[in-house]
Amino acid sequence: MNLNILVLPGDGIGTEVTREAVRVLQRVSEKYNHTLRLTDGLLGGIAIHKTGTPFPDETAKLAADADATLLGAVGLPEFDNAPPAQRPERGLLGIRKVLGVYANLRPVRTYKALIDSSPLKNERIEGTDMIIVRELTGGIYYGTPRGVEGSGDTERGTNTMTYTRAEIARIGRMAFHLARKRRKKVSSVDKSNVLETSQLWRKVMVEVSAEFPDVELEHVLVDNCAMQLVLNPTRFDVVVTENMFGDILSDEGAVLAGSIGMLPSASIGEQKPSGAWVGLYEPVHGSAPDIAGQNKANPLGAIGSVAAMLEYSFGLMEEATAVNNAIESVLNAGQVTADLKPKGTPLTTEQVGAAICAAI
Repeated sequence: MNLNILVLPGDGIGTEVTREAVRVLQRVSEKYNHTLRLTDGLLGGIAIHKTGTPFPDETAKLAADADATLLGAVGLPEFDNAPPAQRPERGLLGIRKVLGVYANLRPVRTYKALIDSSPLKNERIEGTDMIIVRELTGGIYYGTPRGVEGSGDTERGTNTMTYTRAEIARIGRMAFHLARKRRKKVSSVDKSNVLETSQLWRKVMVEVSAEFPDVELEHVLVDNCAMQLVLNPTRFDVVVTENMFGDILSDEGAVLAGSIGMLPSASIGEQKPSGAWVGLYEPVHGSAPDIAGQNKANPLGAIGSVAAMLEYSFGLMEEATAVNNAIESVLNAGQVTADLKPKGTPLTTEQVGAAICAAI
């Protein structure tokens, strides 16, 4: 197969973990006889430095032309006080919109080799295996009106949470389809006791569930869900929720995995005629500028994102399984970076990438 992939290393440790993810892609392509075409692009802080904007037009064109996009991370402290339109994170919102990726899939799994890395008790997290499905293009991050106006005591900040029936239904169907291939349970998270948008969310989820009579649907208020993720995470199979709630809950899932560096993600759009999905793939973690350039960032979230890319955008299940099995093999061997608290000497970012390639 021809794999035409746009690579956006981004900022901070994004360049380091993406480098290892690309090495894994190259190893997979070599082993399974695929033709790999890689194109580099700019997004985030580095794009501002080089072009004056976090999401250059050239990057938008490259993303539209690629089969899939691999992203490192965006964000630099120097832009913390910049206007919203000139922050690196605006580039991330921009590329999501251009690609039309509306479902962010974040698998959260507790590996036996990492069970002691979590601050939670082993018996609480052992056996955790879920996917958090976050709606990505609607809600309070995109709603209008928005902004800051006025001055003095009357200065006001406004953000608007809004969802349409169609937006809710399509993310719901994505969650139910995923659940059918897993343990057949969907937990829909909302705040329907307070928010009208959540009341519509719950109503539409009930309607969509009728199309999937073999899948159980439960409703969970977001504050209770946050608590249950810590107290009883094994109760969850597929968790589906709106944009802001999903942003928060999926990062909480890092506690279950042992390190936020372990978590991959796939942002999925419409299905192509071939059956593959438009996709943007990135680790959950941020740019971590405090350790950038030190060759000690955990690349497994980025490498896991490659496995997701192979599965969703290219339908290459055997290749995706090979990458995931290599991750587990490396974890079992203790060949990990310092964040995972190995018993021996921690490996560098580059050494972990090499270990994954060797395992493949």
